[in-house]
Order: sequence, then structure tokens, then C-alpha cells
Amino acid sequence: MHSDGRVRCTWSPDPAENALYARYHDEEWGQPVHGTRALFERVSLEAFQSGLSWITVLRKRDAFRSAFADFDPDAVAAFGDDDVERLLADPGIVRNRAKILATVANARLVVAENVDLDALLWSHAPPPRPRPVSAADVPAVTAESTAMATALKKRGFRFVGPTTAYALMQATGMVDDHLQDCWVPPTR
Repeated sequence: MHSDGRVRCTWSPDPAENALYARYHDEEWGQPVHGTRALFERVSLEAFQSGLSWITVLRKRDAFRSAFADFDPDAVAAFGDDDVERLLADPGIVRNRAKILATVANARLVVAENVDLDALLWSHAPPPRPRPVSAADVPAVTAESTAMATALKKRGFRFVGPTTAYALMQATGMVDDHLQDCWVPPTR
């Protein structure tokens, strides 16, 4: 039980300790996300998170949105070498060349192939299942996340392994991994 009287998933901090992270848990994580732009943002941010703590990316999300043209795939697909250098010099984001190049390349794939990210990603969502009882019951990888990663890689997407794909599924409501005693109501 947190200071506001609510029970949250074990990974979510008390709002008094980290309001940003608790708000993300309460209002965004596990809520269904649809639309190419919104899902492109989430795919991109999950890639930037790879190897880091999610709170690091969450704290930088506004800077990421500004730096990456609000994750408009058309705008990001048009980024050139000067934009990559600009991004590498931007202290507001995670300055990892491979991840920046992957985001630009992924945007180009979305645009060039007219990829409907909504249909593609959600086609891998598993059927609803009961919420996990404890954090130990939450997988890091599933058959569905492996299939999603394989489908994305087959199209040429980068930084989309099975673990990243599962984190994306959790974040965008394709799976509901809020714990059974968490106050956040189910959405699927």
C-alpha cells in the first residue's frame, strides 16, 4: 500500500517518492495504444530503453519527442546525417548512435513500405489471460513477443528483440501484466 492508499505493482514506486513513474504506472502502462505514430514512438522508446532503466527514458521522453519530431514517421524518415549529429549532441536524449540510426531506419521502413504498425503489432497480441499474482509470474519473453520480434526483423526493423517486444506489449496494453492486487482496472 502506497502513501495515497493505493496498491500498485511491485515495480511502481510510491507517488511520494517518484510521482512521474507512479503516474506512468497508473495512467499509461498497460493501457491500449493504437495508431502508427503512437506505436512508432513506443517502439522507438523501447529500443532506446534497451540496456537501461525505463525511468531513464521516461524522464527524457519530452526531449525525445522534441528531438524526433513527435515521432512522426514521415519526418523522422527524412532525417539525414546532420540530424543524426544533432541528436548525438543532444543531452536531453539517450545519445547512442546505433539506437538513433535504428530509429531513423525504422521510420524509413514504416514510410517506404506503408507499414500499418497498429495492425502489424496488435496481430501478435495474445488472448486476454488472468493477471499475474506476483512479479515472479510475469514473463520477460513469450511466444507472441518472439513472433512479433521475428516479424519486425523480417521487415528490417532494428532493436526489436523478443524481450523488447514483450516490454512493448506490456506498455501498450497488448498484455495486462498489472498484478492481481493492483488498483488499476483491467482494460481488455
